[in-house]
Amino acid sequence: MKTRSSFSPSTNMNRAVLVVFFAGLLGFASCAHVGRTDPAPDAPEPSTVEVVKANRQHLSHTLEIAAEFRPFQEIDVYSKVAGYVKKIRVDYGDRVREGQEIAELEVPELVDELQRSKAATRQAEQEIVAARAELQRSESVHELAALEYTRLAGVMKARPGLIAQQDIDTAFGKEREAEAKKGADQAALAAAQQQLQVAQANEQKERTLLAYTIISAPFQGVITQRYADNGAMIQQGTSSRTQAMPLVRLAQTDILRLVIPVPESDVSHVRLGDSVQVTVSSLNRVFKGKVARFSDQLDLQTRTMHTEVDVENPNLILIPGMYATARLVLDQSPNALAVPIQAIRREGDQAVVFRVNRNNAIERCPVQLGIENPDLVEIKSGLSENDLVVVGAHSDLKTGEKVRFRIESPKAEEGRS
Repeated sequence: MKTRSSFSPSTNMNRAVLVVFFAGLLGFASCAHVGRTDPAPDAPEPSTVEVVKANRQHLSHTLEIAAEFRPFQEIDVYSKVAGYVKKIRVDYGDRVREGQEIAELEVPELVDELQRSKAATRQAEQEIVAARAELQRSESVHELAALEYTRLAGVMKARPGLIAQQDIDTAFGKEREAEAKKGADQAALAAAQQQLQVAQANEQKERTLLAYTIISAPFQGVITQRYADNGAMIQQGTSSRTQAMPLVRLAQTDILRLVIPVPESDVSHVRLGDSVQVTVSSLNRVFKGKVARFSDQLDLQTRTMHTEVDVENPNLILIPGMYATARLVLDQSPNALAVPIQAIRREGDQAVVFRVNRNNAIERCPVQLGIENPDLVEIKSGLSENDLVVVGAHSDLKTGEKVRFRIESPKAEEGRS
């Protein structure tokens, strides 16, 4: 028995058509894939940087430091002699002129010593008068003795043997004796004169010591302390072995000292006569001063130099002990090429800036720095005026890199890409 196939001729034809159809689709897809090209990726956009123009400015290097006012002079006034305070004529805050009496001491023994010295002087004067009279008498005796001897000697020479030799010898002896007496009287007069000088010196000493009982102001100033009252016992202030008590403390305040500890890095810029701006916050006022003196030596502990500024205080508005801020101009350049300090990049001992050139490309420029303040720094070489320099971060910048820039100004300008 024959078996009949389940596929008919029409079915085979349909299969052929389907094969051709799918083969066409595959061929079309394959052509489409081969003919397509992917678009090229976009170039990266240039980064934008902040820039400033290097321009000319007045730059100065200043030192601002807190300081304290001190009196120009300040002393404790002691007594040269010991005694009781008879009258003290000043008190706290009194202003005194030079030579004005501050106090008077009572020292009775000095008065007695002066009287004794005066008596000794008068006695010495009387002794001189007596010695001078005795000298005159001896001079007269000597003249007579000499005359007598001269005459006898002349006669003896003219007529030998007329006068005995004994008479000649006696006359000669009297003349020698009178001459010796004259010499002794001259020495006595000189001694009396020396004694008078000693007596006068002692008298002057007692007068001087007595004058020290009037204590006067050595300079113009203000009384800032009073240590003694009337009747107080004051010891002699010339011996270091005694704890002598002063009468008052005197301070000169019409001119004040402002002491500035200048740091070691700035001492080479300090010059005598430099102007100093002194700001007193408690008074809300600014005063002018000048560098008057400095020690020219560093304190080994603080590494600073003692510098003093004199500040005139004619109206006495400034009080010693007040705090002030001193602003000292150490160096200045009136026409410096300057850029912000943020534009500087430190690379070891070298300083560089990043400049944007005419092609909007970054250039690395080593520069030499000058005066520097908290905001600006002077460029001595390496840049020209109106050059555009980058401020801010520099770590991502590369030499030759194209950038956009924005100038830091009230109306910022955008650089072309």
